Amino acid sequence: MAMTDIGAALLRTLEPETAHRLAIHALKLAPLPAPLADDPVLATTVAGLRLSNPVGLAAGLDKNGEALRGLARLGFGFVECGSVTPQAQPGNPRPRLFRLTEDRAIINRMGFNNEGLEAFAGRLAKRPVGAVVGANLGANKDTEDKAADYVAGLRRLRGLADYVTVNVSSPNTPGLRDLQGRAAMDDLLGRLAEARADDPTPVFLKIAPDLTGAEIALIVEAALDHGIDALIVSNTTLERPESLRSSQRTEAGGLSGAPLKPGARAALRAAAEAAGGRLPLIAVGGIDSGAEAYDRLRAGASAVQVYSALVFEGPGLVGRIKRDLAARLKADGFSTAAEAVGAAR
Repeated sequence: MAMTDIGAALLRTLEPETAHRLAIHALKLAPLPAPLADDPVLATTVAGLRLSNPVGLAAGLDKNGEALRGLARLGFGFVECGSVTPQAQPGNPRPRLFRLTEDRAIINRMGFNNEGLEAFAGRLAKRPVGAVVGANLGANKDTEDKAADYVAGLRRLRGLADYVTVNVSSPNTPGLRDLQGRAAMDDLLGRLAEARADDPTPVFLKIAPDLTGAEIALIVEAALDHGIDALIVSNTTLERPESLRSSQRTEAGGLSGAPLKPGARAALRAAAEAAGGRLPLIAVGGIDSGAEAYDRLRAGASAVQVYSALVFEGPGLVGRIKRDLAARLKADGFSTAAEAVGAAR
Protein backbone atom coordinates (compact mmCIF):
# COMPACT_ATOMS: atom_id res chain seq x y z
CA MET A 1 0.00 0.00 0.00
CA ALA A 2 3.06 2.31 -0.03
CA MET A 3 2.16 3.89 -3.37
CA THR A 4 -1.46 4.49 -2.43
CA ASP A 5 -0.36 6.12 0.84
CA ILE A 6 1.99 8.40 -1.11
CA GLY A 7 -0.93 9.28 -3.37
CA ALA A 8 -3.05 10.12 -0.33
CA ALA A 9 -0.29 12.40 0.95
CA LEU A 10 -0.22 14.26 -2.37
CA LEU A 11 -4.00 14.64 -2.30
CA ARG A 12 -3.75 16.32 1.10
CA THR A 13 -1.95 19.22 -0.56
CA LEU A 14 -5.11 20.00 -2.56
CA GLU A 15 -8.41 21.63 -1.62
CA PRO A 16 -10.40 18.90 0.20
CA GLU A 17 -13.31 18.44 -2.20
CA THR A 18 -11.00 18.52 -5.23
CA ALA A 19 -8.85 15.88 -3.53
CA HIS A 20 -11.96 13.80 -2.85
CA ARG A 21 -13.01 13.81 -6.49
CA LEU A 22 -9.50 12.91 -7.64
CA ALA A 23 -9.38 10.03 -5.15
CA ILE A 24 -12.62 8.62 -6.54
CA HIS A 25 -11.31 8.99 -10.10
CA ALA A 26 -8.07 7.20 -9.17
CA LEU A 27 -9.94 4.35 -7.48
CA LYS A 28 -12.04 3.92 -10.62
CA LEU A 29 -9.04 3.68 -12.92
CA ALA A 30 -6.04 2.40 -10.94
CA PRO A 31 -5.21 -1.29 -11.62
CA LEU A 32 -4.98 -2.23 -7.95
CA PRO A 33 -3.98 -5.83 -7.15
CA ALA A 34 -6.39 -8.11 -5.34
CA PRO A 35 -5.90 -7.95 -1.57
CA LEU A 36 -4.17 -10.74 0.30
CA ALA A 37 -6.39 -13.29 2.00
CA ASP A 38 -7.42 -12.22 5.49
CA ASP A 39 -6.16 -13.97 8.59
CA PRO A 40 -8.91 -16.45 9.61
CA VAL A 41 -8.97 -14.94 13.10
CA LEU A 42 -10.57 -11.82 11.62
CA ALA A 43 -13.64 -13.67 10.32
CA THR A 44 -17.02 -12.63 11.66
CA THR A 45 -20.71 -12.48 10.82
CA VAL A 46 -22.97 -9.44 11.10
CA ALA A 47 -26.72 -9.74 10.53
CA GLY A 48 -26.16 -12.92 8.55
CA LEU A 49 -23.43 -11.36 6.38
CA ARG A 50 -20.21 -13.37 6.43
CA LEU A 51 -17.21 -11.04 6.51
CA SER A 52 -13.58 -12.04 6.05
CA ASN A 53 -12.69 -9.18 8.41
CA PRO A 54 -14.69 -6.68 10.50
CA VAL A 55 -13.12 -3.50 9.11
CA GLY A 56 -15.51 -1.69 6.76
CA LEU A 57 -15.59 1.57 4.87
CA ALA A 58 -18.15 4.07 6.15
CA ALA A 59 -20.53 5.84 3.80
CA GLY A 60 -19.58 9.21 2.39
CA LEU A 61 -16.43 8.47 0.42
CA ASP A 62 -18.15 6.95 -2.60
CA LYS A 63 -21.53 8.67 -2.63
CA ASN A 64 -22.50 7.49 -6.12
CA GLY A 65 -21.11 3.96 -6.13
CA GLU A 66 -18.54 4.93 -8.75
CA ALA A 67 -15.39 3.28 -7.36
CA LEU A 68 -16.60 0.02 -5.84
CA ARG A 69 -14.12 -2.12 -7.76
CA GLY A 70 -11.14 -0.13 -6.51
CA LEU A 71 -12.48 0.14 -2.97
CA ALA A 72 -13.08 -3.61 -2.83
CA ARG A 73 -9.35 -4.10 -3.49
CA LEU A 74 -8.20 -2.07 -0.50
CA GLY A 75 -8.84 -4.92 1.93
CA PHE A 76 -12.10 -3.88 3.57
CA GLY A 77 -14.38 -6.57 4.91
CA PHE A 78 -17.33 -4.57 3.57
CA VAL A 79 -17.84 -1.30 1.71
CA GLU A 80 -20.75 1.10 2.23
CA CYS A 81 -21.54 3.58 -0.53
CA GLY A 82 -23.89 6.56 -0.53
CA SER A 83 -25.68 8.44 0.88
CA VAL A 84 -28.07 8.39 -2.06
CA THR A 85 -31.37 10.25 -2.32
CA PRO A 86 -34.25 9.45 -4.71
CA GLN A 87 -33.62 12.59 -6.77
CA ALA A 88 -30.22 13.96 -7.72
CA GLN A 89 -29.27 17.07 -5.77
CA PRO A 90 -26.22 19.35 -5.71
CA GLY A 91 -25.88 19.57 -1.95
CA ASN A 92 -24.85 22.68 -0.08
CA PRO A 93 -22.75 25.49 -1.58
CA ARG A 94 -18.97 25.14 -1.64
CA PRO A 95 -16.76 25.27 0.33
CA ARG A 96 -18.40 22.51 2.35
CA LEU A 97 -15.54 20.16 3.25
CA PHE A 98 -12.75 21.15 5.63
CA ARG A 99 -9.60 19.30 6.63
CA LEU A 100 -8.57 20.04 10.23
CA THR A 101 -5.02 18.71 9.96
CA GLU A 102 -3.88 19.71 13.44
CA ASP A 103 -6.83 17.80 14.91
CA ARG A 104 -6.82 14.82 12.54
CA ALA A 105 -10.42 15.70 11.82
CA ILE A 106 -12.86 16.62 9.07
CA ILE A 107 -15.84 18.98 9.07
CA ASN A 108 -18.36 18.51 6.29
CA ARG A 109 -21.64 20.10 5.37
CA MET A 110 -22.00 18.36 2.02
CA GLY A 111 -25.79 18.02 2.22
CA PHE A 112 -26.27 14.65 0.51
CA ASN A 113 -24.85 15.76 -2.86
CA ASN A 114 -25.35 12.83 -5.22
CA GLU A 115 -26.51 11.81 -8.69
CA GLY A 116 -29.73 10.20 -7.54
CA LEU A 117 -31.15 6.74 -7.12
CA GLU A 118 -31.31 5.65 -10.76
CA ALA A 119 -27.64 6.31 -11.50
CA PHE A 120 -26.69 4.71 -8.18
CA ALA A 121 -28.79 1.59 -8.85
CA GLY A 122 -27.25 1.20 -12.29
CA ARG A 123 -23.76 1.12 -10.81
CA LEU A 124 -24.71 -1.27 -8.02
CA ALA A 125 -26.05 -3.65 -10.62
CA LYS A 126 -22.47 -3.91 -11.96
CA ARG A 127 -20.69 -4.10 -8.60
CA PRO A 128 -17.70 -6.42 -8.17
CA VAL A 129 -18.44 -10.06 -7.45
CA GLY A 130 -17.39 -11.27 -4.02
CA ALA A 131 -17.36 -7.88 -2.29
CA VAL A 132 -19.84 -7.17 0.51
CA VAL A 133 -21.44 -3.86 -0.45
CA GLY A 134 -23.92 -1.78 1.51
CA ALA A 135 -26.04 1.13 0.29
CA ASN A 136 -26.64 4.14 2.53
CA LEU A 137 -30.01 5.86 2.01
CA GLY A 138 -30.77 9.54 2.59
CA ALA A 139 -33.71 11.85 2.00
CA ASN A 140 -33.88 14.80 -0.38
CA LYS A 141 -33.59 18.21 1.23
CA ASP A 142 -36.93 19.49 -0.08
CA THR A 143 -38.96 16.32 0.57
CA GLU A 144 -41.68 16.91 3.13
CA ASP A 145 -42.35 13.21 3.74
CA LYS A 146 -38.78 12.06 4.31
CA ALA A 147 -39.85 8.55 5.32
CA ALA A 148 -41.23 8.12 1.80
CA ASP A 149 -37.76 8.77 0.38
CA TYR A 150 -36.28 5.95 2.43
CA VAL A 151 -39.06 3.60 1.33
CA ALA A 152 -38.39 4.55 -2.30
CA GLY A 153 -34.68 3.86 -1.89
CA LEU A 154 -35.28 0.52 -0.24
CA ARG A 155 -37.63 -0.61 -3.00
CA ARG A 156 -35.42 0.56 -5.87
CA LEU A 157 -32.27 -1.10 -4.54
CA ARG A 158 -33.90 -4.45 -3.82
CA GLY A 159 -31.47 -7.22 -4.72
CA LEU A 160 -28.66 -4.81 -5.61
CA ALA A 161 -26.90 -4.42 -2.24
CA ASP A 162 -25.91 -6.88 0.46
CA TYR A 163 -27.44 -4.56 3.06
CA VAL A 164 -29.13 -1.17 3.17
CA THR A 165 -28.49 1.54 5.79
CA VAL A 166 -31.16 4.06 6.73
CA ASN A 167 -29.25 7.24 7.56
CA VAL A 168 -31.35 9.47 9.82
CA SER A 169 -28.35 11.05 11.49
CA SER A 170 -26.72 13.45 9.03
CA PRO A 171 -26.68 16.96 10.52
CA ASN A 172 -26.62 18.60 7.10
CA THR A 173 -30.20 18.00 5.90
CA PRO A 174 -32.80 20.11 7.74
CA GLY A 175 -35.22 18.05 9.81
CA LEU A 176 -33.46 14.73 9.21
CA ARG A 177 -32.35 14.12 12.79
CA ASP A 178 -35.93 14.72 13.94
CA LEU A 179 -36.61 11.20 12.66
CA GLN A 180 -34.65 9.88 15.65
CA GLY A 181 -37.56 10.72 18.00
CA ARG A 182 -39.64 7.68 18.99
CA ALA A 183 -42.90 8.65 17.26
CA ALA A 184 -41.19 9.58 13.99
CA MET A 185 -38.92 6.54 14.27
CA ASP A 186 -41.89 4.19 14.71
CA ASP A 187 -43.55 5.69 11.63
CA LEU A 188 -40.40 5.41 9.52
CA LEU A 189 -39.43 1.91 10.61
CA GLY A 190 -43.02 0.68 10.34
CA ARG A 191 -43.24 1.84 6.73
CA LEU A 192 -39.86 0.31 5.95
CA ALA A 193 -40.92 -3.00 7.50
CA GLU A 194 -44.00 -3.05 5.29
CA ALA A 195 -41.94 -2.21 2.19
CA ARG A 196 -39.42 -5.01 2.86
CA ALA A 197 -41.99 -7.63 3.89
CA ASP A 198 -40.57 -10.43 1.71
CA ASP A 199 -37.10 -8.96 1.08
CA PRO A 200 -34.32 -10.76 2.99
CA THR A 201 -31.81 -7.92 2.56
CA PRO A 202 -30.64 -6.75 6.02
CA VAL A 203 -31.56 -3.18 6.94
CA PHE A 204 -29.30 -1.18 9.26
CA LEU A 205 -30.04 2.10 11.04
CA LYS A 206 -27.38 4.80 11.47
CA ILE A 207 -27.72 7.15 14.42
CA ALA A 208 -26.04 10.32 15.67
CA PRO A 209 -23.56 10.51 18.58
CA ASP A 210 -25.32 13.62 19.93
CA LEU A 211 -27.99 11.60 21.72
CA THR A 212 -28.46 10.85 25.39
CA GLY A 213 -28.27 7.31 26.68
CA ALA A 214 -32.04 7.34 27.17
CA GLU A 215 -32.61 8.44 23.57
CA ILE A 216 -30.32 5.72 22.30
CA ALA A 217 -32.17 3.15 24.41
CA LEU A 218 -35.47 4.22 22.85
CA ILE A 219 -34.00 3.87 19.35
CA VAL A 220 -32.66 0.41 20.18
CA GLU A 221 -36.13 -0.72 21.29
CA ALA A 222 -37.74 0.79 18.19
CA ALA A 223 -35.19 -0.97 16.00
CA LEU A 224 -35.92 -4.28 17.68
CA ASP A 225 -39.68 -3.77 17.48
CA HIS A 226 -39.52 -3.16 13.73
CA GLY A 227 -37.00 -5.83 12.73
CA ILE A 228 -33.96 -3.65 12.04
CA ASP A 229 -30.96 -5.94 11.61
CA ALA A 230 -28.12 -3.79 13.01
CA LEU A 231 -27.38 -0.33 14.40
CA ILE A 232 -24.49 1.82 13.12
CA VAL A 233 -23.10 3.95 15.96
CA SER A 234 -22.46 6.71 15.01
CA ASN A 235 -22.46 9.56 12.49
CA THR A 236 -20.67 12.93 12.69
CA THR A 237 -21.16 15.27 15.63
CA LEU A 238 -22.32 18.88 15.90
CA GLU A 239 -20.26 19.27 19.08
CA ARG A 240 -16.96 21.18 19.00
CA PRO A 241 -14.57 19.96 21.70
CA GLU A 242 -12.50 22.69 23.34
CA SER A 243 -9.37 20.77 22.38
CA LEU A 244 -9.75 21.62 18.68
CA ARG A 245 -6.83 23.72 17.41
CA SER A 246 -7.48 24.21 13.69
CA SER A 247 -8.43 27.65 12.44
CA GLN A 248 -11.40 26.02 10.67
CA ARG A 249 -12.83 24.46 13.85
CA THR A 250 -15.81 26.85 13.86
CA GLU A 251 -17.06 25.88 10.41
CA ALA A 252 -20.64 24.59 10.39
CA GLY A 253 -21.27 20.91 9.69
CA GLY A 254 -20.57 17.49 11.10
CA LEU A 255 -17.24 16.83 12.77
CA SER A 256 -15.54 13.45 12.26
CA GLY A 257 -12.13 11.97 12.92
CA ALA A 258 -10.06 11.76 16.09
CA PRO A 259 -12.06 14.31 18.15
CA LEU A 260 -15.21 12.24 17.66
CA LYS A 261 -13.66 9.28 19.46
CA PRO A 262 -14.95 9.98 23.02
CA GLY A 263 -18.51 10.68 21.88
CA ALA A 264 -18.61 7.68 19.56
CA ARG A 265 -17.30 5.42 22.32
CA ALA A 266 -19.96 6.71 24.74
CA ALA A 267 -22.74 6.20 22.19
CA LEU A 268 -21.53 2.65 21.54
CA ARG A 269 -21.50 1.86 25.26
CA ALA A 270 -25.04 3.18 25.61
CA ALA A 271 -26.24 1.18 22.61
CA ALA A 272 -24.52 -1.99 23.81
CA GLU A 273 -26.06 -1.64 27.25
CA ALA A 274 -29.52 -1.07 25.81
CA ALA A 275 -29.24 -3.83 23.22
CA GLY A 276 -27.90 -6.44 25.62
CA GLY A 277 -26.76 -8.61 22.74
CA ARG A 278 -30.13 -8.53 20.97
CA LEU A 279 -29.02 -6.26 18.11
CA PRO A 280 -25.67 -6.24 16.26
CA LEU A 281 -23.78 -2.95 16.47
CA ILE A 282 -21.29 -1.43 14.03
CA ALA A 283 -18.94 1.18 15.49
CA VAL A 284 -17.89 4.31 13.60
CA GLY A 285 -16.12 7.48 14.67
CA GLY A 286 -12.44 8.08 15.37
CA ILE A 287 -11.32 4.54 14.56
CA ASP A 288 -7.71 4.92 13.43
CA SER A 289 -5.80 1.89 14.71
CA GLY A 290 -6.04 -1.79 15.47
CA ALA A 291 -6.10 -0.95 19.17
CA GLU A 292 -9.13 1.30 18.73
CA ALA A 293 -10.91 -1.26 16.53
CA TYR A 294 -10.25 -3.96 19.15
CA ASP A 295 -11.58 -1.76 21.96
CA ARG A 296 -14.80 -1.16 20.01
CA LEU A 297 -15.28 -4.89 19.45
CA ARG A 298 -14.72 -5.60 23.13
CA ALA A 299 -17.20 -2.82 23.96
CA GLY A 300 -19.91 -4.56 21.97
CA ALA A 301 -19.44 -3.79 18.27
CA SER A 302 -19.55 -6.69 15.82
CA ALA A 303 -17.67 -4.65 13.21
CA VAL A 304 -16.17 -1.19 12.70
CA GLN A 305 -16.09 1.34 9.88
CA VAL A 306 -13.41 3.89 9.02
CA TYR A 307 -13.34 6.95 6.79
CA SER A 308 -11.78 10.18 8.10
CA ALA A 309 -8.62 8.43 9.32
CA LEU A 310 -7.98 7.31 5.72
CA VAL A 311 -7.57 10.96 4.73
CA PHE A 312 -4.62 11.34 7.08
CA GLU A 313 -3.19 7.81 7.09
CA GLY A 314 -3.83 6.66 3.52
CA PRO A 315 -5.40 3.38 2.31
CA GLY A 316 -2.58 1.37 3.89
CA LEU A 317 -4.34 2.03 7.19
CA VAL A 318 -6.78 -0.79 6.42
CA GLY A 319 -4.04 -3.40 6.36
CA ARG A 320 -2.34 -1.96 9.44
CA ILE A 321 -5.59 -2.10 11.43
CA LYS A 322 -6.21 -5.69 10.36
CA ARG A 323 -2.68 -6.87 11.23
CA ASP A 324 -2.76 -5.25 14.66
CA LEU A 325 -6.31 -6.44 15.34
CA ALA A 326 -5.40 -10.02 14.40
CA ALA A 327 -2.38 -9.92 16.72
CA ARG A 328 -4.49 -8.63 19.63
CA LEU A 329 -7.20 -11.24 19.08
CA LYS A 330 -4.65 -14.06 19.09
CA ALA A 331 -2.82 -12.69 22.12
CA ASP A 332 -6.08 -12.80 24.09
CA GLY A 333 -6.92 -16.32 22.95
CA PHE A 334 -9.79 -15.55 20.57
CA SER A 335 -10.28 -17.81 17.54
CA THR A 336 -12.34 -15.25 15.59
CA ALA A 337 -13.23 -11.59 15.86
CA ALA A 338 -16.80 -12.62 16.65
CA GLU A 339 -15.65 -14.16 19.94
CA ALA A 340 -14.28 -10.81 21.15
CA VAL A 341 -17.56 -8.92 20.73
CA GLY A 342 -18.67 -7.55 24.08
CA ALA A 343 -15.78 -9.20 25.99
CA ALA A 344 -15.17 -6.02 28.00
CA ARG A 345 -18.81 -5.57 29.05
